[in-house]
Amino acid sequence: MARDDPAGVDGPGFAREQSSLRLRHRSFGPRQLLVMAIVNRTPDSFYRPGVTWDEGAAMDRVHQVIAEGADIVDIGGVPAGAGADVDPGEEIRRTAGFIAAVRGAYPDAVISADTYRHEAAREACAAGADLINDAWGGWDPKLAEVAAEFGAGLVCAHVGPQQPRTRPLRVCYPDLMADVLDRTLTLAARAVQAGVDPAAIVIDAAHDFGKNTWHSLEITRRLPEMAATGWPVLVSVSNKDFIGETLNLPAGERVPGTLAATSVCAWLGARIFRAHQVSETRQVLDMVSAIRGDTPPARAVRGLA
Repeated sequence: MARDDPAGVDGPGFAREQSSLRLRHRSFGPRQLLVMAIVNRTPDSFYRPGVTWDEGAAMDRVHQVIAEGADIVDIGGVPAGAGADVDPGEEIRRTAGFIAAVRGAYPDAVISADTYRHEAAREACAAGADLINDAWGGWDPKLAEVAAEFGAGLVCAHVGPQQPRTRPLRVCYPDLMADVLDRTLTLAARAVQAGVDPAAIVIDAAHDFGKNTWHSLEITRRLPEMAATGWPVLVSVSNKDFIGETLNLPAGERVPGTLAATSVCAWLGARIFRAHQVSETRQVLDMVSAIRGDTPPARAVRGLA
C-alpha cells in the first residue's frame, strides 16, 4: 500500500487499500484478524481487579492466552480509570521486568506495552516490547520518538479533549467520526515524521475514552470510515461501560454483549481486538473470517461424506 499520504489526508471518504501490519519480527496480512490479550499488572483495574497483580498469576495468564490463540499480549501497569496515583517509576517497576520475563519465555511472541508515558515506554521497549499501545491519544508527544528509536509500533488513539485517567463529562462533537479521523490521522502523520515505520502504525477510535455510550455506539457502526483510511484499526470494547449501559449489566455480565460488538467491528473492518476473553474472541473472529470467505472451515463434512 502506498504511503505517499501517510495520514490519509485525502479525506475520510477516500478508500485506501489495506496493508500488512509489521510488528518488529512479525507480519500480519491485511485480512488477518488479531486478538490482543489483556494482562493488567494493576491491583485496581475495572474488570476483575487484581487478578493478575501477582507476577506469578500474570505469567499464568500469559501462558493461558498464548495457548488460546492470542496474537499480541498487551501488558499494562496503570488502570485507565481514576484512582491511586501511579508515578512513572512505579509503572516501570510493574511492567518492564515482567515484559522481559515474557520475552524470555516466548521469544517469538508479539508484546504490547499499554502506556501513555515515554519513560515507561522506553523501559518496556528495552525489555522487549514490540508495540506501544497509547490509549490516551498522544498526551505524551515523546512516545512516537521512543517507538522510532526502538523500531516499535504505535497505537494512535482518539480521546477528544480528555486527560489521562479522567472520565468524560458532557463531551460534544459536531461530527464525532470527523473528529476521530482528524485526531488519529494527525497522530499517525506525526509518528511517521518522527521515524516510526508506517507499517507498524495502528489507529484506534478508543471506545468510552472521551465518549459517552451514544458516542461509542456511533463509532462502532461508523468503523468503515476508519478502515477506509488504510491504517489497521484496533478496537478495545471488552466488557466496557458502553456495553454495560446499553444492556444494563455490571462488568462481570458483559461477555455476550462484548462478543456481539466484536463481531460487528470485525465485519466492518477492524483488525485488532483487545480482549479479556481470548478463546471466545478467537472463535468469533474465526467465524467472521469464514463468513467473509477469508478462511475455510476447520472441518467441513456435512452433506459431503
